[in-house]
Amino acid sequence: MSDNLAKVKELRELTGAGIQDCKTALSENNFDIEKSIEYLRKKGITKAAKKSSRDAAEGLAVIASNNSKACILEINSET
Repeated sequence: MSDNLAKVKELRELTGAGIQDCKTALSENNFDIEKSIEYLRKKGITKAAKKSSRDAAEGLAVIASNNSKACILEINSET
């Protein structure tokens, strides 16, 4: 079991994919790291992980308040 856990951790470090995605990829590919990486690429999971580190610099901030409460909302987007 610890060998499988080590493989999940290794795949996660290599791809940046989530734990559940790594577990699924490994179990469907007989715990082969290379095949699992290819599986994740086909599913588009590694691509999303790479984009998550980008900075979304464009956006909008809104402030709403009444007598006793206030709310600040910030939304950033890459596109």
